[in-house]
Amino acid sequence: MTLRRTNAVVIGAGMIGTVHATAVRAAGGQVRGVVASTPARSARLATQWDVPVAYPDLADVLADDAVDVIHVCTPNALHAHQAAAALRAGKHVICEKPLATSVADARMLEATADEAGRVLAVPFVYRYHPLVREIRARAEQGEFGAWQLIHGSYLQDWMLSEQSTNWRVDAELGGRSRAFADIGSHWCDLVEWVAGVRFAEVTARLAITRPKRPVAEATTLRQAAGGKPVATEDVAAVLLRTADDVLASVTVSQVSAGRKNRLWFELDGSEASAVFDQEQPESIWLGGPESSRVVVRDPLTGSAEQQRLSVLPAGHAQGYADCFRAFIGDAYAAMAGEHIVGLPTAGDGVRSAQLVDAVLRSADTLAWTPITSELPEELAA
Repeated sequence: MTLRRTNAVVIGAGMIGTVHATAVRAAGGQVRGVVASTPARSARLATQWDVPVAYPDLADVLADDAVDVIHVCTPNALHAHQAAAALRAGKHVICEKPLATSVADARMLEATADEAGRVLAVPFVYRYHPLVREIRARAEQGEFGAWQLIHGSYLQDWMLSEQSTNWRVDAELGGRSRAFADIGSHWCDLVEWVAGVRFAEVTARLAITRPKRPVAEATTLRQAAGGKPVATEDVAAVLLRTADDVLASVTVSQVSAGRKNRLWFELDGSEASAVFDQEQPESIWLGGPESSRVVVRDPLTGSAEQQRLSVLPAGHAQGYADCFRAFIGDAYAAMAGEHIVGLPTAGDGVRSAQLVDAVLRSADTLAWTPITSELPEELAA
């Protein structure tokens, strides 16, 4: 893979903006500047990150011909406008998920990227765990047989306390869905991509465990006085069916005490099964009817993609930060004209928006709901 030195600007001063900036540098790019919610915050962050330019606003970034790519790391409701403006200005874009808070806006961004001839990538970075690639390669080779059941969860506890808050709690900033759009989307993207399946319909139930939470500013964890009714879910229980009539289930929670980022899935085939746990990413469990085994990440064995992404010797743990670096590296390579297998782009962002939309519609109607490519008329406004 050939990487050129890419000039990036990060929009957004929260935790994920820092993750992007760190990954840009690790992937060989250059963070040229940053934009925060105010010029003063931009200046503080530029000093903190040691970057040359603190842009007052997005317009100044768009006017800078030295900028190659804009990383959109702002609250979800701002993604569509900011990403579209960047694409129309001729910039490549890496936009945090969800790509948009509606299917219509996600489709608009996909079309805008196509028209502009620019890369629009979405950080579904769990695809970049080396052993995720190993499971996918084995699935493509038919090692597991036909899928019979898919199940798993994504559990966190950072919203467990009734005093915990975040801008995502506010539907006007984060969208109608919180837990599923934020982390359930990761699970669905990962499982569809690894297993090579496509979910066709869904039935979902959502739960709000804390009816009121403190009001949050549009920064990651800052609280203000008072409380506000909560309209976004803490928990989602989702049953899905694939186009080939395989059942799948996922439990999504941001209120499971002791669970930090437990993205876990099991793929049960007619010949064998596979298990991946994101909190223990250096090994996978492979089950058979007569024996089971644990496979450890090793850059000297396994699939070509597992070896490509294994940048450290076996026994030196790789994790989330390495996934992010690899994703940024692949995205920048695509911007330089390379064809990259497995890079999540605008179409994957649209797919995620469709899944979120179907989950919300199912929760509203308490019924099985198709995951359609067309936006229902009543949601088009």
